[in-house]
Amino acid sequence: MLGTDPLLFFERFCTVKIQRLGAMASLALVGSIALAGCGSDNTSDTTDSGSGDNASSASADCFEGTLNAEGSSAQKNAFEEVAAGYKAKCSGAQVNYNPSGSGAGIKQFIAGQVDFAGSDSALKTEPKDGVVEAEAAAKACGSPAWNLPMVTGPIAIAYNLEGVDKLVLTPAVAADIFSGKITTWNDPKIAAINEGVELPATPIKPFFRSDESGTTENFTKYLKAAAPENWAGEPAKSWTGKGEGKAKSAGVAEGVKSTPGGITYVEWSYAKDNDLGVAQVDNGAGAVELNSESVGKAVATAEQTGTGNDLALKLDYATKEPGAYPINLVTYEIVCSKGKDAEKQKNIKAFLKYFASEEAQKTIEEIGYAPLPAEVEKKVQTAIDAIS
Repeated sequence: MLGTDPLLFFERFCTVKIQRLGAMASLALVGSIALAGCGSDNTSDTTDSGSGDNASSASADCFEGTLNAEGSSAQKNAFEEVAAGYKAKCSGAQVNYNPSGSGAGIKQFIAGQVDFAGSDSALKTEPKDGVVEAEAAAKACGSPAWNLPMVTGPIAIAYNLEGVDKLVLTPAVAADIFSGKITTWNDPKIAAINEGVELPATPIKPFFRSDESGTTENFTKYLKAAAPENWAGEPAKSWTGKGEGKAKSAGVAEGVKSTPGGITYVEWSYAKDNDLGVAQVDNGAGAVELNSESVGKAVATAEQTGTGNDLALKLDYATKEPGAYPINLVTYEIVCSKGKDAEKQKNIKAFLKYFASEEAQKTIEEIGYAPLPAEVEKKVQTAIDAIS
């Protein structure tokens, strides 16, 4: 019992609120109100991270004010979790994120409507619709724009098939499903790679992203690289396969959840949130389960294609490395290397430094993302330090 002492009650109420903030990212507004009432201040020695009982006590550089970002819906859950954790440490800071999709985020960044963008593919260095994204972003910034990998979001092939708890897919079979060549779950090609699994004659109902999506681009990069004979389309943010379109990651996940026989490509966190089945993928070296270890093994081998602190990466989607999960995307925070507003740049730098920290990366791992490999994290921290 707390008794009747109001000060004791208030102290314990605040402690509980702070500890639970990260585990309740969807209630970040409520958490921020509670923290304000508890007297959190704008210092760097606050110990609660907003990531629940497993939180470490790392500090954060704080600012007072607001940042607005937009883009990739793949990183929505991760971004909101980190923003809540940062808010717990820095009560005067508000970081907003609009998960409008990678294409929209880049356009808004180039137009100067947001402080930084999230994209599941690096800025294009070749013309697209008459625009070279990297050049347009540099013009808007007055300096080169950098691609900073921040969130590793494995792409799950998620399905809804009653009675089938384990499913293996090869690149060729996945390509045939999403191009409409395989239309029922008991097709011989699926059965051949799932020996002993009782597959129903349920129709396959693919769902795809109807908006321009970096997730679509990365998934089609995988299909084209790993199954070129089965996937005719070129990798792009707009879908060229078959199925029913739904807006954003939440849309396709909800579509599959409500549709027996449904299947989609979606970030692992959304598959977990909706209790969807997740296929194992066999690129030729045996079936690989999607988990943090198998994702990290694949991302660690990525080649840096950007120069200096521009950390654009090239993933090997066709890898046959044993134990490496091949269908991944990296969400970049796209920032001005040197901005026109020095104070704003300082604030962006402070937030991204926390985002790339071991503490924040561990937090997002708990909700279905993979932490940055150590060698990548080190480069990201170096690049963030160079933002001015």
